[in-house]
Amino acid sequence: MLRAGAGAKPASDATVLVNYIGYLAATGAVFDQGMQTPMPVGAVIPGFSQGLQLLAKGGIVRLCIPASMGYGAQASGPIPANSDLVFQVELLDFRTAAEMADMAKARVAAPGAQTDPAPQPK
Repeated sequence: MLRAGAGAKPASDATVLVNYIGYLAATGAVFDQGMQTPMPVGAVIPGFSQGLQLLAKGGIVRLCIPASMGYGAQASGPIPANSDLVFQVELLDFRTAAEMADMAKARVAAPGAQTDPAPQPK
């Protein structure tokens, strides 16, 4: 834990908003990074998902993820098979599954939620 956050922590069905950088433990080569990136906690590699659930809002953590909790014996894009991974992650915010469902319902029900057809030239 590089900086402890405060308050509740996201569950496995939450969606988080994070700043992160991921690099290979063996070489330090960066393979991915993002700012203000939304992601569902349960839809990422197991080691990243478990790490996210340890963070409260505002927290920063460095996750050292063994290959068995990452992509295992399968390569993924720039990540070679059997790679140990390191992520530095800052949890900016999160929403529970119920909050995400409510937000989706509100978007559909909101006036103007339907997209207007493109204006036609005169």
